[in-house]
Formats: sequence, structure tokens, C-alpha cells
Amino acid sequence: MSRITGLFALENPAFIGFTVAGDPGIEASLRVAKTMIDAGLDLLEIAVPYSDPVADGPVIERAHARALRAGTTPDDVFALVREVRDYAPALPIVLFTYYNIVYRRGPGRFFAEAAAAGADGVLIVDLPSEESSEVTPYAARHGIDRIALIAPTTSPERQNAILREASGFVYLISLEGVTGERDRLPSGIAGLVGAVREKTDLPLAVGFGISRPEHVGAVAAAGANGVIVGSALVRIIEEHPGDEAGMLESLRTAIGAMRSGLAADPGHDISRRERVEG
Repeated sequence: MSRITGLFALENPAFIGFTVAGDPGIEASLRVAKTMIDAGLDLLEIAVPYSDPVADGPVIERAHARALRAGTTPDDVFALVREVRDYAPALPIVLFTYYNIVYRRGPGRFFAEAAAAGADGVLIVDLPSEESSEVTPYAARHGIDRIALIAPTTSPERQNAILREASGFVYLISLEGVTGERDRLPSGIAGLVGAVREKTDLPLAVGFGISRPEHVGAVAAAGANGVIVGSALVRIIEEHPGDEAGMLESLRTAIGAMRSGLAADPGHDISRRERVEG
């Protein structure tokens, strides 16, 4: 059983956090990842920094820029994954990337290196399902799950095509547009979860716009198997230039607060990770 499958076999929704490798610096990003894990993540998404992250809003776009200014390369990203894997052997890790990075490195090499580093899944945010054959054989060869994206505007026919290529879990986009914090989430999340649930047995995780404990609770109540938080965590890094201690403490506090939206029982948060690691 893969780490991703094992995680979603548990009853309660997973809390998934996102960070950009190399933000705010190459070494500091490892300390960010470790802090997020210790604060209670069930799964970590690590973005490969890219110069044109078209699916991302301003907060995450600036994180990509900071990571690139710090000199972060794909080699550094794989090194970070290895360090995280050593630190948290049972934690599922998903690489979030754009296809140009995979293409330039070569899909075979990219997936081989991802697997060797300890990644469990890869999400290529801008690769349409019609072109997934470019990477699917390599993902299968190296035991890497292909995480698929489905948006509220995705037609039922296209959903079916996307799901045929998906494994691990399905990333449901909660709203139209790019990533970024929102004051309120759209009312149609439960409908999207229900519609996709009829088409697949894969776990469904919802992301985009989630930034408050009540958002986390609403997504869990909608029937999602996972809740993904990105911009709200990345913003904390941006708001603490030169203050790593304050940044890490703020990350711990934010993750603890948002995890509280998953269950009324405060002991639920860490006990879930302990069951995965046990």
C-alpha cells in the first residue's frame, strides 16, 4: 500500500499543506517543511519553483520568485524531498510542478529522480489530459501517483477523461481563477464533491481559497477526504522577512488553528498522524 493510499484509508479528512521549495531560501525551506510537519500536516505538497506559475495567485507567485532568486534548481528540490523523507518516513509527499520543468528535464529522468528522492505523487498543473501520455508510462514505472485536477467548470465528459489517468487522489479546485485566500468559499463545493464522487473511488481533496478554520470545517462537512491549504501558509513566510523564528512560530500557530476545523476533538489532529506513522 502506498503512503497516499494508506493516509486516505483513515476515516477523518486529511490536512494537506503546501510550500514552495527554496522559499524563503534553500536551507530555510527545509526548516519550513519540518515545522509544518511537526505542526500536524498529513500530506505535504512541495512546489518546484517556476518563472511563470500561471495557475497561482500573487502570494504563491511571489514565493516562486523568492525561491528562484535564492538559486533553487530542480536538483535542490529533489534534495529537499530526500531530507523531508528522512525526517518523516511515513508522510506522503506530492510534487507540484509545471510541465515545462518536466519536459526540460525529460519525463523519464524527472519521475525517476522524484521516486528516488521519496516523492509519492506528482501534480503537473498545466498538463491537459489529452497529453498525459507524455508522462503516464514513467509515473507507472516508478510507482508515482498522478494527481489530477478538476475545476468547477470541468464538464462531466472531461471529468471522466481526467479520472481515467488519475491515481492517488483527485485535487478538486473549489473556485474559478487562480490560487489565493478568500473571505468566503463558494457554496457549490458539496455539489462538486458529490458529482465527482459518483465517478471515482479515488479520495477527493479540495483546495484553492481555503484560509480559515471555518473554511476547513466547511470543506470537511462537504464530504471531502482532504483539505488543502496553500496561500495562507505561504503568506506567513512572505510576512516575516529576516525573522525566521517568528515565521516558524506563526506557521505552527496557523496550522494548529486551521486543523481545529477538522474535528471538535482537539486530540484528533496529532492522533491521525500517529496512526499513519504507526
